[in-house]
Amino acid sequence: MATWTVGAARRRAARTRTAAQEGGPGPGFAAEAAGPTPSVAGGEQPQTWVHFLNPRDDMGPWEQKEGLRARITELEAIIDALSTRASVDSDRRRVVRNYASNARRELAEAERSLLVRQPGRRRAAHLGVAQAHMDAALNLMVWMASAEDIKAMLPQIVALVEEHLAAGDPRRVRVIDIARGMQHNAERRLRPSERAFLAETVGLARKLLWNERLRVRSFVRIVGTVTIGLTIAAVAIAVITVIWEALVPLCFTPEINGGFNVVCPTRSRFVVPVPPGSPVTSEMTAGVAQAGDYLVIEIIGVLSAAVASAAALRRIRGTSLPYNVPVVLALLKLPLGALTAVLGLLLVRGGFVPGLSALDSTAQIIAWAIVFGYSQQLFTKYVDHQGQALLDSVRGPGSRSSSSPDTG
Repeated sequence: MATWTVGAARRRAARTRTAAQEGGPGPGFAAEAAGPTPSVAGGEQPQTWVHFLNPRDDMGPWEQKEGLRARITELEAIIDALSTRASVDSDRRRVVRNYASNARRELAEAERSLLVRQPGRRRAAHLGVAQAHMDAALNLMVWMASAEDIKAMLPQIVALVEEHLAAGDPRRVRVIDIARGMQHNAERRLRPSERAFLAETVGLARKLLWNERLRVRSFVRIVGTVTIGLTIAAVAIAVITVIWEALVPLCFTPEINGGFNVVCPTRSRFVVPVPPGSPVTSEMTAGVAQAGDYLVIEIIGVLSAAVASAAALRRIRGTSLPYNVPVVLALLKLPLGALTAVLGLLLVRGGFVPGLSALDSTAQIIAWAIVFGYSQQLFTKYVDHQGQALLDSVRGPGSRSSSSPDTG
């Protein structure tokens, strides 16, 4: 135990030196070990453009990263205690050293993954890598632990298996049978085949949890990609209509007193066709249309969608995962609101909505743009439900799924 404590101290010292050599913002205890840094007037460090271009090692939620570091330190001490007790167990004495060294190596890799700087690394990806190494160390602890320690681990093993395996899964049933047998019979010994089964099943349960987290990350990327695509489409429409304002005029032509009131989002004009009684021509409409008509409608749609997204957040719970599902869902609504406002008014202009083929004033156009921009919620509510379902699928203690009757 003393040897490993010295090794851990050496690793932390090496990490401190690495952070000091790289010159970036390392972890808190590393910064303290490196000593105070020179200060300037005002007590703040000078900030240059290099600080913003250099890749940072504090990406992702800081509290989660520090929580992983604290858990790594805790597991190091647990491995020391497990290896000490397993060394006097006749069944584990010959294999404990190999399993313990591999578990410590995984913890060292987990700690290293929280420090390595990679410019092309996705945000918070290093947190998932560190968790994967920690899961491997936890699985190795099941292999190396003594029989008494396995008995102490059984409630946690059963809870983990129940959270991620179906109620009728034979692996879950057997884990529960093994746990009940060892709890009801204090003299019952854990057979090597049962230990192997417990270790493999626990590893599978942690892999299922990992897959659930990956599905959340994939969902965030898909929604983010769609949001970028919709934003590009909305910007393209605005730019095209600014350049060619008469391409598809977003104007209405209600008939009034033998003439027509050409009403656009930013301008209106009463025109009398020649000869009287003839229909309004596209040239008349194009003469009233303005370059910023579509841009105004899109801005109104974005504002309406922002209100809708703020209202929708009340139904979405937060998450401890390092993936901002509520944020990407809210951002998806903004460009979609701009597009639905424009498309809705085009449908009205084309007579698709009975009774709304001729809006009488600019205020009515703006009002219907607000309605159509807010109506994007009719489409995105299904995406909101899917995002919340994925967050609920990442089960754990206290989650809705783990507290359901069929998992008790």
